[in-house]
Amino acid sequence: MRRLQRITEQEVIAEFLKGEFHHNEFNHYHKTFERLVFHADVTNAAENVLRQALLYRRRGHMWRELPADIEWWEVQIEPQDLKLIRVFARAQWRRIANGSFLLLDVAECIRTRLFAESVQECVTKVHAISHRLRRGDDLGCALLIGVDESKALTILEGNHRLTAALLECDNVPQSQLRVLCGFSPRMHECCWYETNLPNLLHYARNRLKNLFADEVDILKCDEQQTERSRCRERSV
Repeated sequence: MRRLQRITEQEVIAEFLKGEFHHNEFNHYHKTFERLVFHADVTNAAENVLRQALLYRRRGHMWRELPADIEWWEVQIEPQDLKLIRVFARAQWRRIANGSFLLLDVAECIRTRLFAESVQECVTKVHAISHRLRRGDDLGCALLIGVDESKALTILEGNHRLTAALLECDNVPQSQLRVLCGFSPRMHECCWYETNLPNLLHYARNRLKNLFADEVDILKCDEQQTERSRCRERSV
């Protein structure tokens, strides 16, 4: 794996939100925040606050578990790196995996096995993304987390896209799929990277503590940010 360039947390949040914005939780905000999401200005502090608030409505519980010292990098995935990458073992991916969550093994399962109707929607989505790859479509971004380049990496966001890439070719076509990776020597303390009892208890405490923290009214937040900007302009 080759580190291409350091990426700020604001850039990662912007990319993450872009891939999440189609979900139902954001239906109320599509018209107001479409430009802010799909044409992000990560140098704008007010926009960064709003994008984080939007992302946290759906993924705050996930983002809070990442180590505070995480460093984000855009990376180049090499063929030998694929044996280190694991899918994020949640929901239907547990039923698709045949005892192994390695990306290579999961892709092989989808390529060769028949699946129950309960997971067919997920499998169909993977094949649809493979078709988009063949057309040359831009698939956006995938997020990985790990300790460093030599150890296991977990897909935080992008299970479908990375699996589809392996169905289509032997590596990740990064002209169509940008890969960002968060590294931290403390990643073993994150339940998304290592699922054990202490990490799950830490997650449960945080989830309870922040149960209502992300249920903010984003539109009111936007109005407050706009008013602050007007006040600053009037004071100049």
